[in-house]
Amino acid sequence: MTPSPDISVVVPVFDEEGAAPALAREIAAAFEGRNVEIIFVDDASRDGTRAGLQALKAELPQLRVLSHRRNSGQSRAIRSGVLAARAPVIVTLDGDGQNDPADGPALVDALNAGGPELALVGGERVKRQDSRAKKLASKLGNGVRKRLLGDAANDTGCGLKAFRREAFLRLPYFDHIHRYIPALMLREGYEVAFRPVGHRHRQTGASKYTNLGRLWASASDLLGVMWLQSRSRRPQGVDEV
Repeated sequence: MTPSPDISVVVPVFDEEGAAPALAREIAAAFEGRNVEIIFVDDASRDGTRAGLQALKAELPQLRVLSHRRNSGQSRAIRSGVLAARAPVIVTLDGDGQNDPADGPALVDALNAGGPELALVGGERVKRQDSRAKKLASKLGNGVRKRLLGDAANDTGCGLKAFRREAFLRLPYFDHIHRYIPALMLREGYEVAFRPVGHRHRQTGASKYTNLGRLWASASDLLGVMWLQSRSRRPQGVDEV
């Protein structure tokens, strides 16, 4: 492995044996020429996801494969990957192949160009390749969340993000945090920005979420993040004297 990568790409996967190996190769191609490590976090898959990724390690020396002993959800898989990452800049994307890895380097460049106060550049999916019901539910949920949290994010469900590892680890952790990272970054006094990214049809496997399940989780999570915002007090900087 590279002693000190500049970028760690973190990909949570659960039962994605059909998508994960091809996605790993795409990520390696998208970041070719950059000092990068690729971390797939297998969230206790029941299929051949882990074996397929392990078989790729000889082909992709920058690939690391972590495995949860028990299924713990997408947010925990992301956190496990970030904790294990050795680079100061993290790129995340979904493991189903719908995010295009080719969009990742542009998000990293935008993050690096923004200065230390910019902690996150999130992707906003254009021409989404999802069902009409899923797009409608997402539009409604994003609208309510944006209005109540004031996070300026039109699409927090997009898994493709670039952010600073140190900033992420300052955030309070809870399940489903991946949908509230922009709001929590702002709560800590950081800046966030967004860039349009592509979106692709799912070629294999099935979605792990339902609209009803998202709604139930989002309602309680939204109230929790609103409470966190209400209890935030920032010193506007810290000086050593």
